[in-house]
Amino acid sequence: MIPIAIYHCNISIVSRGKGKSAVAAAAYRSGEKLTNEWDGMTHDYTRKGGVVHTEIMLPPHAPPSFSDRSTLWNSVELYEKAGNAQLAREIDAALPIELSREEQIRLVREYCSSQFVSKGMCVDFAIHDTDSGNPHCHIMLTMRPLDERGAWAAKSKKEYDLDENGERIRLPSGRYKTHKVDLTSWNDKGNALLWRKAWADISNSYLERAGSTERIDHRSNAERGIDEIPTVHMGVAACQMEKKGIATEKGELNRAICKSNRLIKEIRAQIDNLKEWIAGLLAAWETAPRKPQPPKSPNLANLLMKYLSVQREKSRKYSQSWQHQHAADELKTISQAANYLAEHGISTLDELDASLSSVNEEAFSIREGMKTAEQRMKKLQKLIENGENYLQYKPIHAELKKLKNGWMNKRDKYEEAHRAELTLWNAASRYLHANLTDIKTLPISEWKQEYADLKAQRDTDYTKLKAARAEVAELQKIRKCVDIALKAEQPELTQNRTKRHDIDR
Repeated sequence: MIPIAIYHCNISIVSRGKGKSAVAAAAYRSGEKLTNEWDGMTHDYTRKGGVVHTEIMLPPHAPPSFSDRSTLWNSVELYEKAGNAQLAREIDAALPIELSREEQIRLVREYCSSQFVSKGMCVDFAIHDTDSGNPHCHIMLTMRPLDERGAWAAKSKKEYDLDENGERIRLPSGRYKTHKVDLTSWNDKGNALLWRKAWADISNSYLERAGSTERIDHRSNAERGIDEIPTVHMGVAACQMEKKGIATEKGELNRAICKSNRLIKEIRAQIDNLKEWIAGLLAAWETAPRKPQPPKSPNLANLLMKYLSVQREKSRKYSQSWQHQHAADELKTISQAANYLAEHGISTLDELDASLSSVNEEAFSIREGMKTAEQRMKKLQKLIENGENYLQYKPIHAELKKLKNGWMNKRDKYEEAHRAELTLWNAASRYLHANLTDIKTLPISEWKQEYADLKAQRDTDYTKLKAARAEVAELQKIRKCVDIALKAEQPELTQNRTKRHDIDR
């Protein structure tokens, strides 16, 4: 198993239509004070901590003046006239803590150069690290191409739709039907996967060169063939609280998910091991040179009695009191095994194999139910968190809107004083609008009740999984008894197989 380092790579758009500004985003990422010439607003983040490196990378045909952050992003803002213009693309990614700061900078630089600058994009990146164990980079990309003279060029063009005769299609309005054609491949949806994979590949090459065994993987658990419930992204606030010893809902959910994953993995591994053992036994039993021909599948009750006889014979060389105690322990073991077999209607190895399959299917069914519940719980956590932030800070945002026309100094002071609350409100607003059709009424109490119900169901399912593990443990005891009995009955046939399985275990 290759150790996996933290992988996080998120891609988003800085859109004026969502109340965002490229200048504001650049100021925050770089920790600078920048004025947006499009709306006259000044964004001062000079007191922001944790900005350890900033850098602008330009394609050869870009104006040299774009190496100045204010010039670059104000050029973008002023060229885009639409109220819903897409101003920039942003990628934020977690940096491997196994790399030094210089290695982290070179990693981001190589990634940006190979994936974006080489395609003609201007790149503005910053590395943040507050010594909280979460170093990460913010990469801002221009979305409009530059022509050979370094001037902004068109993102797309319109083309006429044609009918089967090659004629333009006229609409009822009298205009002709058209469609948009992108003039670059930058907006291709497939880029997200390519960029995420490139980040993993380049990061892994740096990890390998640094002598680290850690690796990152851009694929989901399902794509990697890992049958586990994914954990929740904690975020900075929850991580800080957990470090202080304050349990958070996200932390509790992650601990429950990890505990369930470990239990599921243990059950599946033991079942696979037992099924392999049974397959080996059946193959050896059917090819054994016996007369008359043995039954198709060994009788487990007979093998358990054989095991008891073998143990009694071994105990004869010990004291009388030890023999009595040992005999009582072995009788208890055999009694438990016999009761389990009788309760489950198991008398042969074939039936034991079928019972294992049944336990495996039951554990898989429980796991699927838990996976669905955990996914919904993660969704509910986000809805509840963003819903509460939206309602709590809505009055502050409403007050800011009143100051929109005129009184700019007063508005700037108000925004600066309530920057943290407005940031949370804007993030909540974006999330809720993206995930709900109507945010006029937020059923937060209903979400909390659903979360509590799912949590209770998860605890019940975990208890069922523990019961499945207890069943597998009982079958492991039966295996031990059967192995000893068969070894005594067919020493040459089973000796090598027993050694092989002991090594596997």
